[in-house]
Amino acid sequence: MTHAVDQGTKISQVRTLLLAVVALGCALGTVTNSAAQSVTPPATPADITPPAGQSAFLVGHAVGSQGYTCLPTNNGGTAWSTSARPEATLFTDVFGTPFQIITHFASIDENPNKKAPNPVPLSGNATWQSSLDTSRVWAVATGKIDAGTDSSCPNAGSIPCLLLQSIGNQAGPSGGKLLAKATFVQRLNTNGGAAPTTACSVGQTQLVPYTADYFFFHKRE
Repeated sequence: MTHAVDQGTKISQVRTLLLAVVALGCALGTVTNSAAQSVTPPATPADITPPAGQSAFLVGHAVGSQGYTCLPTNNGGTAWSTSARPEATLFTDVFGTPFQIITHFASIDENPNKKAPNPVPLSGNATWQSSLDTSRVWAVATGKIDAGTDSSCPNAGSIPCLLLQSIGNQAGPSGGKLLAKATFVQRLNTNGGAAPTTACSVGQTQLVPYTADYFFFHKRE
């Protein structure tokens, strides 16, 4: 009897696993197809608008944090200073459910292009890596506007909205190219992430949560 119950449990687990695989396959197909379609970003000020000839091909809603460290100031006091680039997970909507498509972090540019600094900073650069095919883009900010100064960046008191230019791209180990041709990244609609306003002690660290929308561009074909 116990054997029959165990066998039934195993069959149920296998069925659940197969259904999960099918659902994941459908989700991946949906995301891949959406990535190939045209994405329409909001109108933005010139300082954070990609140059002519660029098309948005992917957008992800980011949930993450910005790190700060308390450092001494010249007048003998202390103040919060940005200690690291934001770290975030980017999602898209699949069948009404958030689905992870990209991770955002700092890493050394492993495949620099002509726009990359020479030598490549060992402190790392802003990095986006596809959760679907592990392709990557590294980028540096070339323009920014303060939050609360434009409808594309409406939340005053949040981290700035940015335009970032690719300084390196890399296909995934199996040839995945979702981010391998990304040329620019826009960070828009930021909410949160600004430096703390509280007093601090030297060496103290704090992570401040933020959300944002990241739009990815490539050269128009």
